[in-house]
Amino acid sequence: MPARIAAHCRSTGQEPPQGPAETVRCILDSLALGHRTAVRQAAELSGRSVDVVHLVGGGARNELLCQLTADACGRRLVAGPVEATALGNVLVQARTHGAVRDRAEMRALVARTQPLRRYEPRGDERAWAAAAARVGLH
Repeated sequence: MPARIAAHCRSTGQEPPQGPAETVRCILDSLALGHRTAVRQAAELSGRSVDVVHLVGGGARNELLCQLTADACGRRLVAGPVEATALGNVLVQARTHGAVRDRAEMRALVARTQPLRRYEPRGDERAWAAAAARVGLH
């Protein structure tokens, strides 16, 4: 994977990462830019603003990824729950059996029982815009 990342960087006129730490940072920055693009496209397609980004699943455990995503999106981020897929399945079953009434009650239950971390955007939004433009994202 590092060799493929380096080759892609060279083919797009970017400086390849040097060593494992820079490669990991390159991957995390790329994920954050991908999240930025997805959030902006979702807002555009839905015609609704996005005030908070929710990052669930295993990536929610990575504090640097969460902070970079908040920074890249320029929005508050809530990380968790980590086991979102399994939890969602259980909640749908609970609703089917009448243990919870509606989506609002399901969300409240998650908020009360799951550890959630919050991240505020920081840094310069222009740097993320420039990075997105550099790799052909908007």
